[in-house]
Amino acid sequence: MFLNEKEFLDIEKHLELQDKKREEVISESRIIIKLSKEIIYALHRHDIASAKKAVVEITKNVKNLPDHASTNMSSVARQEYVEALGFFHFVADKRIPTRKELGVDATDYLLGLCDLTGEVMRRGVNSVINKNYKEAMHCRDLVEEIYDQFMKFDLPNSELRKKSDAIKWNLRKLEDVAYDIKLKLEK
Repeated sequence: MFLNEKEFLDIEKHLELQDKKREEVISESRIIIKLSKEIIYALHRHDIASAKKAVVEITKNVKNLPDHASTNMSSVARQEYVEALGFFHFVADKRIPTRKELGVDATDYLLGLCDLTGEVMRRGVNSVINKNYKEAMHCRDLVEEIYDQFMKFDLPNSELRKKSDAIKWNLRKLEDVAYDIKLKLEK
């Protein structure tokens, strides 16, 4: 025999263990993604109590989320986490937590902020529908501030570059909303 059979048995066990760990990361990531959506939808429904409950749960889960080389699910989950907690704190106390506060790396933080602008834009539009013009302007101001910060980066062609382009469109929508508000208030 040319090959060591024990070596291949060890490799098989190693691959099975890696696959098990990968599945655990995917499963834990799905829980975080689900909780992120619960937070966002609760906030859009003005249900702060449900959002707070989900924030407590998601914070525990994200702290224990490991990375796995064969899947980017943990990164996606962290981006959703940034989006959800960013939206929560924007609604609850008009601030955006830092990446250090959230315990995420710079790329996941920035990707999450890109996604956050879509939820803030939605809130801004809904605020106008509900005649809460002040809140609509807060939404525009936040997206403008995020856009201004992103303009300082020289982003290569990457997922971050593609997602950051959405900020511009969300800002444009909110600027149109702000213009409409201005016209209504001047009448």
